[in-house]
Amino acid sequence: MRIVIVSDAWLPQINGVVRTMTRVKHELEQLGHPIEVISPNLFRTVPCPTYPEIRLALAPGRRLAALIDSFQPCAVHISTEGPLGQAARRYCRKRGLPFTTAYHTRFPEYIHARARIPLRLSYAVLRRFHGAAANVMVATESIEKELAARGFRNIRRWSRGVDTDLFRPQDKDFLDAPRPIFLSVGRVAVEKNIEAFLRLDLPGSKLVVGDGPMLGELRRRYPDVRFVGAKQGEELARHYAAADVFVFPSRTDTFGLVLLEALASGLPVAAYPVPGPLDVIGHSGVGCLDEDLAKAARSALTIDPEQCRAYALGYSWRACAQQFLDNLHPFR
Repeated sequence: MRIVIVSDAWLPQINGVVRTMTRVKHELEQLGHPIEVISPNLFRTVPCPTYPEIRLALAPGRRLAALIDSFQPCAVHISTEGPLGQAARRYCRKRGLPFTTAYHTRFPEYIHARARIPLRLSYAVLRRFHGAAANVMVATESIEKELAARGFRNIRRWSRGVDTDLFRPQDKDFLDAPRPIFLSVGRVAVEKNIEAFLRLDLPGSKLVVGDGPMLGELRRRYPDVRFVGAKQGEELARHYAAADVFVFPSRTDTFGLVLLEALASGLPVAAYPVPGPLDVIGHSGVGCLDEDLAKAARSALTIDPEQCRAYALGYSWRACAQQFLDNLHPFR
């Protein structure tokens, strides 16, 4: 099946959407499906307000249409709700073509955290965007129930995977810092609630892996925390494996791919009992979920790393890609 994937989030960005879609693309190609990704690097772009690292395509409609026409796909999937996603939606609607979408990011909560725009207004916009889709893919049961309660239709489950060859237990001597080492990985941005982790009264050391608009400010305000910037590949894997507990302070993620990466590295998880951690960790025993995040982090120190690794082995990218394929709506 020839598949077009339209995404406003793509390399060189580093986030859960990009990681998921690049790995799914790889798996689908291994299964023999030609894939065309339409992303911002193919267009003139402008920096995203308040987040200049993210580039937004400028007036992409005509070129996007030409790219889709030339590829002659059997199915179109719209991964994001940005300028490219909007243009792809218009393209499909104008031609009467079915398409699928994905709800990767709780943008209403993100926008509310930055600009205090009422959630009902943002959700109304997203409900209209996704309402025309044949299927709306979501990662977890919690998000599915939440969106259904807000009037979203045609929701289909699409889980995630983890590279258990890359993310694996390794020598902890890679990090030279007082132990225990509490690690957080992700964008250093207000919507990730990173300060909830930085403020915790914990023994040992705190380490943050990631980049983002708040990095400079938080480095100044929390000099005792070690900020190492964004890491990829083997270097990222070694940071995970060398820590003792993974702390996930976000309250707005729809899944949290980093949770699986941490578990595959033999790292127990501490998080709030909210969608994402509730779905990935739940009552599995590989993490501690508590509104008192410091209590959860200290309790997670007692969890067996081998149990975490064994749990992560149950998630595969091939199964994730097959589920994505089953959720598509071919028109040829």
